[in-house]
Amino acid sequence: QVQLVESGGGLVQAGGSLRLSCAASGRTFSSYALGWFRQPPGKEREFVATISWRGGSTDYADSVKGRFTISRDNAKNTVYLQLNLLKPEDTAVYYCAASSTRYGSGYYYTKDEYRYWGQGTQVTVSS
Repeated sequence: QVQLVESGGGLVQAGGSLRLSCAASGRTFSSYALGWFRQPPGKEREFVATISWRGGSTDYADSVKGRFTISRDNAKNTVYLQLNLLKPEDTAVYYCAASSTRYGSGYYYTKDEYRYWGQGTQVTVSS
């Protein structure tokens, strides 16, 4: 069982930065791939970024490549999402998630591949 709690959201001007954190409980945190998703107002939840259980592999949605960075600190049971060069279209509730598979290979891009979810943190980017 993994419980996830996001923090770090807020209101920022376009071009600004935020750092989201997601703290996890559970001794098996390091064995899960992790992901960040977001849900813009009135839209479906969408994939943002993923990181392997070892932390050596990452991938991103095209819309955030070069601007967002996912990282993890297994010693602290925490995953991060650094958001740079923010745009108004980045406005959304951001969720972290842990994969359904432990010690898995490959990347996980769909909501169905994640079993544990946080409650979300709001990011609002003003123009």
